Amino acid sequence: MRLGYHSITWGGVTGDASGVTSVKDLVYRVPGDMHRALRAIAAAGYEGVEMFDGNVAELADAGLAELLDETGLALVGVYTGANFIYPDILDDELYRVRRAAELAQRFGAEQLVVGGGARRAAGTTDLDHDRLGEALDTVDGIAGEHGLSACYHPHLGTIVEGPDEVEKVFARTRIGFCPDTAHLAAGGGDPAALIRRYPDRIRHVHLKDLRNGAFLPLGEGDVDFDDVLAAVREVGYDSWLLVELDSYDGDPADAARISKAFLDAHLPKALT
Repeated sequence: MRLGYHSITWGGVTGDASGVTSVKDLVYRVPGDMHRALRAIAAAGYEGVEMFDGNVAELADAGLAELLDETGLALVGVYTGANFIYPDILDDELYRVRRAAELAQRFGAEQLVVGGGARRAAGTTDLDHDRLGEALDTVDGIAGEHGLSACYHPHLGTIVEGPDEVEKVFARTRIGFCPDTAHLAAGGGDPAALIRRYPDRIRHVHLKDLRNGAFLPLGEGDVDFDDVLAAVREVGYDSWLLVELDSYDGDPADAARISKAFLDAHLPKALT
């Protein structure tokens, strides 16, 4: 398995304001300096990086290829997302997903990582899960057209937080599964158990720790990573492990180093 890091720690995630009025233009974006981020990720010893669709688009014709060459990092995945449950805007959301897939293919990424599934003010219905599942099948098809693997990332604030909701969506779609250890734990699930529950669906893995509702570098919270890593080994997953820490109260480069040291210490034991 190879280790990567998400650039999100360098400023958290924001959205493009133009998406308020033009859904096709809404992207995720980290406001921090991506040159600084990728250089720090490489210096910490990671081999790959995952980036948001907005940052990849921003740098696509402004030096991303050169930055990846300089740092020696592989672009592992591009992360995008959408509401997916509103038929009137779905075509524009899928336009955006297709654009993210084109960028991922251009820069040699393996994964199209997708989050989303809006939670309505009036409450979630079974139809919402049906529509999400159908849309994710379309996303999976878009990824395949571009030589990518697609995976769905359950996330707080969407209609797929807890284990029951994870079950509902994966019963309705063929898309792969990107477990995020902290989001699954915060949603009331056991990350290792959910990895074991879907052994044939694991396409990508996001690692972060959690304590008292706060996301933390690996080893600083309550997630049982020995069990998580054992589960990853048991299901036969042997691709990228991607640390994805949303924010850090300090130098984000320090957070990357903390998690890398934790994995260096724990991963060999988990793989034996």
